[in-house]
Amino acid sequence: MNKYYISAVIRKLGFIKFFDKLRFYILFCRTYRLKKEFHKKYPDAQLPPAYFIYETFNLNYFSFYVNGIETAKWLTNHFEKHATLKNLNILDWGCGPGRIIRHLPSIIDKSCTLHATDYNKEYVKWCKSNIQDVLFNQNQLTPPMTYEDNFFDIIYGISIFTHLSEEMHHKWFNELIRILKPNAILFLTTHGEAFKMKLTEAEKEKFDKGSLIVKSNTKEGHRTFGAFQPSNFMKNLIGKNKILEHIIGEVKNERPQQDIWIIRKK
Repeated sequence: MNKYYISAVIRKLGFIKFFDKLRFYILFCRTYRLKKEFHKKYPDAQLPPAYFIYETFNLNYFSFYVNGIETAKWLTNHFEKHATLKNLNILDWGCGPGRIIRHLPSIIDKSCTLHATDYNKEYVKWCKSNIQDVLFNQNQLTPPMTYEDNFFDIIYGISIFTHLSEEMHHKWFNELIRILKPNAILFLTTHGEAFKMKLTEAEKEKFDKGSLIVKSNTKEGHRTFGAFQPSNFMKNLIGKNKILEHIIGEVKNERPQQDIWIIRKK
């Protein structure tokens, strides 16, 4: 029995979040020295609480900070293929404790206005106190958001649909389209084909038939709530909007990479 089947049993019993929190405490103790080394190398960098980092990324302080810089540059390169990055309203949907958005003010043209939102009020509170030049806002687990129709030129959500139910996929996609301007860009990442290794055989069969796979029995939106998106499911979700790019994730060093979807609103 592999670890994914063991995880499925723990989830079915309702203990998945408990064991995940236990894992955090073990990692927190193991990475204590690493945190001290980080602050020595980056004395001016403000880090969110350790559990915020673990819950939204992984408990590696150097990776959280440095990878955040690289991801911000990577995102910008993708945006530039489809838009001129000047005088735009840009939204980080599901910003967490600001891993990516904190770096964008130093990368994207100053004429752009950066917004960020998350359903976790503690993340938003920390971001407002520690990150400059970004307008932070709290949303709820369910839409709508407070933004007006046709407001944003670019919205990105990195691994957000990966923690939502099928109902929330449809509600949130429609909401993101509502607040996007016509012809604006939506950038999403999902658990595609590369993540089938994390599914049971029964789940793989459903995935191959185009069904969304949801691993629940925990709080929706939390890292322990998992959703896996076949290409056909995503194409049906996107509907009449134009798919500019679909980059299928690969497995690198035994680690699956998420699919990338770049969509233009019709």
